Amino acid sequence: MEVKSRHHLRSDDVSALESDLSEKLGVSPDGDTYERVEFEDADREVILIDGEPQVAFFDEVPFLTVRGANAYEPERRLVTVDAGAISFVSDGADVMRPGITEATADISPDDLVVIAEESHGKVLAIGRARVEGSEMAGNEGKVVDSLHHVGDELYGFTA
Repeated sequence: MEVKSRHHLRSDDVSALESDLSEKLGVSPDGDTYERVEFEDADREVILIDGEPQVAFFDEVPFLTVRGANAYEPERRLVTVDAGAISFVSDGADVMRPGITEATADISPDDLVVIAEESHGKVLAIGRARVEGSEMAGNEGKVVDSLHHVGDELYGFTA
């Protein structure tokens, strides 16, 4: 991913970002420097917090990256998968109902969600919900579309 531009965020933009993430996920990013990075070859922008790519824009909506979610441990919009789903989700597969052990009730269709494994709570991916959180667990069907996962190009990006 080749960087096209990189610039510091103004304090009002930082406040708006922090407020948005707090409302959506119950996290409070705390950094000294916030930089917005645009790429030459990708329609994605990233916010570096103290040099780490912790926020990305998914369809122009800011949300934590896998690294950001592991750093801040979100309390909301959280989908937990069992051990059998880890390798699939880590490789970028969409999330199926049988692999889900629980999901927070605050999830609505089209919400961005954090996907974590149940044993250690480590975040594996970021996705988009297809159904309500209360309807996630079950026997069949795809319920979360994967957008970003451990090992993808965004995860591997370093400033």
